[in-house]
Formats: sequence, C-alpha cells, structure tokens
Amino acid sequence: MNISKKAIGAAAILCVLCLAARGQIRQTREEYIDRYKSIAVDHMERYGIPASITLAQGILESDCGNSPLSMQSNNHFGIKCKRNWTGKKVYHDDDAKGECFRCYPTVEASYRDHAEFLDAQPRYDSLFAYPATDYRSWARGLKAAGYATAPDYAQRLVRIIEENELYLLDRPDGMRLYASRMGRKATDPEGWFTDQATIAEAGATVDPDNYRVTINAHNGYNVYATNGVHYVLAREGDTYEHIGRQFRVSARNLRKFNDLKDRKAQPMTGEVVYIERKKKRWEGNARHHICRAGETVYAVGQSYGIRMRSVEKLNRLRRGATLAEGEQIRIK
Repeated sequence: MNISKKAIGAAAILCVLCLAARGQIRQTREEYIDRYKSIAVDHMERYGIPASITLAQGILESDCGNSPLSMQSNNHFGIKCKRNWTGKKVYHDDDAKGECFRCYPTVEASYRDHAEFLDAQPRYDSLFAYPATDYRSWARGLKAAGYATAPDYAQRLVRIIEENELYLLDRPDGMRLYASRMGRKATDPEGWFTDQATIAEAGATVDPDNYRVTINAHNGYNVYATNGVHYVLAREGDTYEHIGRQFRVSARNLRKFNDLKDRKAQPMTGEVVYIERKKKRWEGNARHHICRAGETVYAVGQSYGIRMRSVEKLNRLRRGATLAEGEQIRIK
C-alpha cells in the first residue's frame, strides 16, 4: 500500500513538473510583441501596412506563436496555400478538415509573405488608401475583404491593439514611444559616426557627444533604421546638400552612401536617404529576396540597407543588370 502511495505521489509530482514546463515554454503576448515588433515596423515603412495591424494579426492568428500551425510550420498569419503557392505545405483543420497552409523556413519569412500577400492581392488594394495610423479602418477593411471568416474579426484586432497600445508603433517615433509605455528606456542605436569616421572628408570634425542619432527626430526629420543602418525620407524640394548640413555629412558622402555616382543627383520626395554607409549583407534571417516587376539592383539595396555592389557580387551580376519578376536574389 505504501509503494502504491509513493507511486501515485511520484506521478503527481511528475505531472505538476510537466505542466510547469509547458507553462514556461508558452510564449506570452508581451514576449511575442517584443520579439517581432521591429519586423512589423520595418514592413510598415516598406509596404504601408500598420505595424499594429501586423502584430495584432500575428497574435490572433498564431496565438502568440503557440498554435500548432505556427509551431510546426512558422505560419503566423493563417495564410492558406492558394494556387500560386510553390513552397512547402502543411495540412491543418480550419474551416474544413485537412486544409492546405503555407509552410515557412522562418517566422520572418512568414511576416514577409504576409506583407507581400496583402500588397499583391487586388482585393486588399483599398486598404492602402488608409494611413498607417488608421488601424480601425484597416481592421474593418481586412474583414470586409474576406481575410477571416470570424464575424468579430475586426473587433478582435482592435481590442488587441488597444489593450497593448500597439497603435504607438504606427507613429514616426513608434519604437521609442512603445518602449517608454512599457516602462523601459529606449535603447539608442550605435553611433552612426563609427562607420562615417573612416569615410569622412579630410578636415571634417564631428562631436558624437554633441549629437547622437536615435530612432527619433532631428531638425524636422524622422530617423529610421533598416538592417541597423540609419536613414531619413527626403522632403519636398530636399537636396543632398541640405540633408548633409542637418546631419553633418558631406553631400558627396551622402551620394556615396546611397550608391549614386552622379554628382548632381538629388533625392525625390519621400525617397530613402541613408545617412551612413550601408552594410555588405542583410543581418536578418532571410537569405533571399523575390524581385517584383521593374525592380532594380539599386532598389533592392535601398530596401534592405545593403550596398548595391554587394548585391551584385553576391549574385554575380554585371553592373546595370536587369532583374526579372520573380527572380530570387541573394541578400546574405
């Protein structure tokens, strides 16, 4: 009888330990947001999809990365195979039994496919007329366009966004605002003077203690970062000379940072202007980029914060080579 009690006691302890272990493995909503918010913000800047919407959909569709579909196939947005899907597949019960869902090598690939899925599907075109700060219209538009069958899908997204104040991420200074809301001090990126010091023209002097770039704002410019490289968006009538004066970088170096050889070249309104040297490789998980119609090597480099010459070398491309729609380009 004593042995039986001991066995029962041991089994009970083992059960408790197993449940505790499961509890530790489960990812919380806060952990999920912290892990993927930078990707959501990057996609907002690249595609125009509110970061709050991307994160809310990821939270809802993947149960904060804890659902079987997301754990088995890195599918965080519940995107089904469709006719044009050529990647790996996994079968999962959803609206019907054994439905085909897309399988991704990484979570980052799932986030990228989500952005490209919304961007490429004509039924979602009307959503891009809304500003990135109008998350309520985006939520209603996703439901109206048939993204999900749940009748309260839009309300669920809005509730997640507002409960976690994800709308802060939709603002130009979103990362710092959200970090402040969480009671954490926003981490300043590395000083962009480090790389510049080896490139600056003779006689140039910079005092990093007097001016340090954060992902914030300076002289009327919002400063962003892609691949760890800082950039601004050119305003109407901007010149490299004017931007250079604001950030203490010569116009010649700005053109060099942005892979421009024409000494008279000037940025167009809204164009990305890197204020430090781009990197040789993409530092994210993705290894490839799928080209869109009319895309150039220059555009790929600007999108990922990679030097144009590095993209050419990685892919053994000649200078000025044209890229075909659907072509796979190495970025690391």
